[in-house]
Amino acid sequence: MVKICCIGAGYVGGPTMAVIALNCPSIEVAVVDISVSRILAWNGDQLPIYEPGLDEVVKQCRGKNLFFSTDVEKHVSEADIIFVSVNTPTKTRGLGAGKAADLTYWESAARMIADVSKSNKIVVEKSTVPVKTAEAIERILTHNSKGIKYQILSNPEFLAEGTAIQDLFYPDRVLIGGRETPEGLKAIQALKDVYAHWVPEDQIITTNLWSAELSKLAANAFLAQRISSVNAMSALCESTGADVSQVSMPSVRTRESVQSF
Repeated sequence: MVKICCIGAGYVGGPTMAVIALNCPSIEVAVVDISVSRILAWNGDQLPIYEPGLDEVVKQCRGKNLFFSTDVEKHVSEADIIFVSVNTPTKTRGLGAGKAADLTYWESAARMIADVSKSNKIVVEKSTVPVKTAEAIERILTHNSKGIKYQILSNPEFLAEGTAIQDLFYPDRVLIGGRETPEGLKAIQALKDVYAHWVPEDQIITTNLWSAELSKLAANAFLAQRISSVNAMSALCESTGADVSQVSMPSVRTRESVQSF
């Protein structure tokens, strides 16, 4: 049985792992977090986050092949594939304060993985991270590897609040980036095989590692640009008597091309 562990039981990690567990009954999925209250909530009747359909998904597979635990080191040690879905807040001090991402949680997770691992691992970036983060994480892992080999993959999420479960069940695309080496391609295929349980193959896109990391940032930038453009157009409509809802209708046709970027 393939074992998957996700470090981080937040908005991305919890729902993503629940959907994987439901669609892959032959895979054991563990979601781990150091927050006792959060894990208690995931194991209780009142989940720590609300998304339409999430409660039903969790209840169908929790205790069968989906587990929520604070025993982080145990599940990381046993896992074949480790998703890391931890916070990457903006730095509040030091170089890049107010702009750059703070990778403290990511670096701590990498050190812990290196400390407890006893077999080769595939480590998957699920957080939104700056380009080349994988390179820094790889240095931490290999420096403390004790002969264990790691393959780093980037698998950014494209979820929207309120439709996350639908986005996971019927994604526009699943993006997997990895190194273009025999070992890297094997790791990409291993993760691709997980998603292939329910996602059509032509919607699983594979790229190099840096392209996958940058694609998430590019998607966020394009979304912000679209919102800014609509706000500017709305102001123009108010001054000219045009109806912004009518003006924006033709642009709906471009949504597909933007999403497939």
